Amino acid sequence: MAGRRHIAAVIGGLAVFGAGAVVLSDFLQLGRTEPTLTAEPERADRVLVEKAARRLTLLREGRVLATYPVSLGFAPEGHKAREGDGRTPEGVYTIAFRNPRSVAHLSLKVSYPSPADEAAARATGDSPGGDIMIHGLMNGFSWLGRLHRMRDWTQGCVGVTNAEMRAIYARVDVGTPIEIRP
Repeated sequence: MAGRRHIAAVIGGLAVFGAGAVVLSDFLQLGRTEPTLTAEPERADRVLVEKAARRLTLLREGRVLATYPVSLGFAPEGHKAREGDGRTPEGVYTIAFRNPRSVAHLSLKVSYPSPADEAAARATGDSPGGDIMIHGLMNGFSWLGRLHRMRDWTQGCVGVTNAEMRAIYARVDVGTPIEIRP
């Protein structure tokens, strides 16, 4: 009987060690590869984020390529007014760059703030903030998967699962327009 308990303890320890190794490799981005862009006919020419519906849609010539559920900034109501307000901006921007080594699982930078966003924040003595992204889960938290959708948790970004981010990243190039609606 003691032998069986010892074997069970060793197997349990390996399972915990294995889970820790997965989290560590995720955190350190070990083995992460950058998805290549899909062929032009399957690449989005427009990204639409509908905040109220918690939905991101990839479009090509008006045709829906794919739709994904999203999480938003922790205070999603209204347009982003200043750094730290937890709001996801609203308006028309572009994808400024693709980041395969992000602090989250891949990211696409949104061109926020626009000159109008900067002027509005300056008028109130605030910084408009920046670093608004579409991104996967934070490195080390891939185990959350779809659970991240239970609440809005980003600092103003658009969050999706890592698998969804890989699919989006492969279909969205730099310069693609993105419209974020209330």
